[in-house]
Amino acid sequence: MKHSNIFKYVAGVAVLGFMTSCNDFLDQEPMSSVSPEKYLKDESQLEAYANKLYTDILPGHAYGYGLYGEDNHTDNQAGFGYNNRYIPGQWKTSQSSGGSYSFGNIYSCNYFFEKVLPEFEAGTISGAEEKIRQYIGEMYFMRAYEYFKRLRSYGDFPIVKATLPDQMEPLVEASKRSPRNEVARFILSDLDSAIEMMSSGKGTEKTRINRECALLMKSRVALFEGTWLKYFKDTPFVPNGPEWPGKSKEYNANYQYPTGDIDKEIDFFLTEAMNAAKEVADATQLVENTGTIQQAISEPANPYMDMFGDEDMSDYSEVLLWRPYSKALGLTHGVATAAQHGNYGIGVTRGMVNGFLMANGLPVYAAGSGYQGDETISDVRKGRDSRLHIFLKEPGQINVLFESAEGDMAVPIEPFPVILNNNAEKGYSTGYALRKGNNYDQKYLGNGLCYTGALIFRGTEALLNYIEACYEKNGSLDNIAQSYWTQIRKRSHVDTDYNKTIAATDMAKEALNDWGAYSAGKLIDPTLYNIRRERRCELMAEGLRYMDLMRWRAMDQMISTPYHIEGFKLWGSMQHWYDNEDGTSQLVYGMDNPKANVSDPAISPYLRPYEKNNNNLAKDGYRWAMAHYLEPYRIQDMDITSGGGSIENSPIYQNPYWPTEPNMPPLK
Repeated sequence: MKHSNIFKYVAGVAVLGFMTSCNDFLDQEPMSSVSPEKYLKDESQLEAYANKLYTDILPGHAYGYGLYGEDNHTDNQAGFGYNNRYIPGQWKTSQSSGGSYSFGNIYSCNYFFEKVLPEFEAGTISGAEEKIRQYIGEMYFMRAYEYFKRLRSYGDFPIVKATLPDQMEPLVEASKRSPRNEVARFILSDLDSAIEMMSSGKGTEKTRINRECALLMKSRVALFEGTWLKYFKDTPFVPNGPEWPGKSKEYNANYQYPTGDIDKEIDFFLTEAMNAAKEVADATQLVENTGTIQQAISEPANPYMDMFGDEDMSDYSEVLLWRPYSKALGLTHGVATAAQHGNYGIGVTRGMVNGFLMANGLPVYAAGSGYQGDETISDVRKGRDSRLHIFLKEPGQINVLFESAEGDMAVPIEPFPVILNNNAEKGYSTGYALRKGNNYDQKYLGNGLCYTGALIFRGTEALLNYIEACYEKNGSLDNIAQSYWTQIRKRSHVDTDYNKTIAATDMAKEALNDWGAYSAGKLIDPTLYNIRRERRCELMAEGLRYMDLMRWRAMDQMISTPYHIEGFKLWGSMQHWYDNEDGTSQLVYGMDNPKANVSDPAISPYLRPYEKNNNNLAKDGYRWAMAHYLEPYRIQDMDITSGGGSIENSPIYQNPYWPTEPNMPPLK
């Protein structure tokens, strides 16, 4: 392939991603109506540029269950269909498709810095300096946020700080992968710049990225990398680990950790996580949780529950950043409607439900816990952690308090779980569904016409980050961590004596319901487990579960032992919810029965969404492969950068246990 053709190929499919396609907003000088010499020269232009990237980079709601469905395909939530990453052999390398290697948004950030920073330093950008600094800080944050996505997906990754010319040599040079901890350090550096440049969000509407968001993100990234290095130590998944593929490339062959060794590097990241988290946590006032569900207009509202589904989230003290929507502007989603139904077919698992403590602080299996069993959803909720009590929906509950003709998708009274409808719009995949994100006002409940806010960052995560980082670093909890844990449990109406919980914890029983009971295939200690449990329960359905499971290395045990995703106890008294008027059942089962609509009671009394018939590849449970902890690089990325020779000549190396041929499963 001639170089001239390579350039066209690279630009056309964004092989390296350092250039966006010709239709991309930022492929050329932005805002063509403004001459390049005059663009990004005043405060309003900086704001407009940043605004565009808000929608491109930051998360938000969508038609289905939005951000509250992002824990799908974990041990917390399950949809109607399985995910190939839990079926070894089904996730394969790709020649050119898939993956998240694109550099489009990173290019946009780099373009901004190249144009703006020299002008800022020269003092030639017009406008209020505080605003100018704010928008520059937002861009640092967004580049960091975008790079964190790549760190989670690929580990080692190219650090590109500048836009690149349409020439093969600099593109190939820039494709060299930096060790993952260096990528994490680069992210922290960008976040430090954001922290320095941006203002506090306190006293604002909190719809713009702010200093607290950057601090929280810094704690998240540092905790991620510190725990990843700790649990993947002595594997190919960390720099200088045995068979680390980066060692095969000359540019990484002699790599040394900045702190001297991996243990010091772990300590560095955990310390950074604690420091950043503390600054946010100390300034966070937790929103009140009454522990009850409002079921009449005359009853008091529960601010904690309402926070997740309100139209305006600016007044909630622990909200750091949220995204507004507007029916008038056509900016809508489907989250509140999904909360009225079955969460758009993304049900809560039995494992998630069982993970919640009783209000007295005891696990459900402990002697004297008072657990009422799971014969009905009502029984499941009795005497439990208030977060389960208020968010787990129960038949007969009122979903709408304020009627409106606009909400044609409302479900005023919660029905029996609609498990026989496989349509995600109305079906219940596991029998368990959440009201997180619901709004009692019917005006928000049109078909895809919800305009409640999307909660992106909240300060409670900072408390959780500090607690975990403290224990991972020191093997014990300092007074600050103990105080944070007490605050969270008190708000949840759970006995604040966490030592009582730890003493009653049986790790063998917890392992049946929680992948986070493991790291590297071994059960963790009860204290660390309960720290992870707190995080799981507080952040349920907020999109952080898969990230946590990956950094904890929490799926090794599934390489040899399958895990069966389960929902509610269908084969008990609740089976009669599905009786016809003549007493016959609508439930059909049998692995060889093509008409089966539920799983066989002989397999389990609990509904297993992926085990209804033999043609489902997940019928024998979820499994894992070591390679799955990172995404494979696309083969064409290595091929194009090889100079027309062997893939081994490419500066890009494949991730551990993934082959360098297309359409191939992992080696391990």
